Amino acid sequence: MSAKYEQICLREDESFFTGIFQDNLEKSSWHYHNNYEISFITEGTGKRIVADSIEEFQPGDLVFIGSNLPHVWIAEKEQRLFSGRTLEMVFLQFSANILFPQLLSLPEFRYVKKALELSERGIQIVGQTLNEVSEIMLQLPYLKGFDRINHFYRLMDIIGKSDTNIPLASEEYLRKRFTPANRRIALLNDYLMTHYREEIDLKKLAELVSMAEGSLCRFFKMHVGTSIFDYLNQIKVEFACKLLMDQELTIVDACLDSGFNNLSHFNKQFRKNTGVTPTEYRKRFRGLI
Repeated sequence: MSAKYEQICLREDESFFTGIFQDNLEKSSWHYHNNYEISFITEGTGKRIVADSIEEFQPGDLVFIGSNLPHVWIAEKEQRLFSGRTLEMVFLQFSANILFPQLLSLPEFRYVKKALELSERGIQIVGQTLNEVSEIMLQLPYLKGFDRINHFYRLMDIIGKSDTNIPLASEEYLRKRFTPANRRIALLNDYLMTHYREEIDLKKLAELVSMAEGSLCRFFKMHVGTSIFDYLNQIKVEFACKLLMDQELTIVDACLDSGFNNLSHFNKQFRKNTGVTPTEYRKRFRGLI
């Protein structure tokens, strides 16, 4: 995947990242991060997946995604733009540090707090709120200092006041999602979510958390209830389920794009984790998109 981030560098007088993401997508990476993210599509079409929500996106699509909520944009490869890109978005990322509890407890910030709460499921911003927020989003990369943070707070206030926001992830997904409490498990989970398409080296994982390989395997199974590589296959299958809902992708495409090296292993792991074959799964959910 060849991607380009055009991002304003974070300076000492700035508290969040904003910029422009441009991508010639050949493969899309199912991922998450600790930051909150607001993304406004300016070019490209395709499918947007946030947790268990799968919807079409096009220019003007605006979403607010909470911390550690898996997401991906799958651009239409056949519809390249005149620029050669398949996707362009203006993005804003910030950590919880910018909105600390004492600030959110102020009455003036009640709608900012509400916006953060709404982002836990991810929301699509529509209607007049879309117009107001997108206008600020397009200005943010070029603002500095107090103007920048002031516009950010105003943007969050507008989102929190809106009654037209559309939730993305289901409540059931939030109840079931894995949220590691142990720091080492969280590190491993983050690494596997980021590198699931690569060959995973147990030695490297052990070094990541300063443990011996045998101790790591026992530690992981005790805390998660399954082996590291079974858990890795669960991550791959979860993403494959999202890909299979796109009728334009072949099962082989879904296999390779989700990190499996061959179709036989993919079919075996898919059935093990879902109880059905990829073909049966696709037929079952054909009418959902």
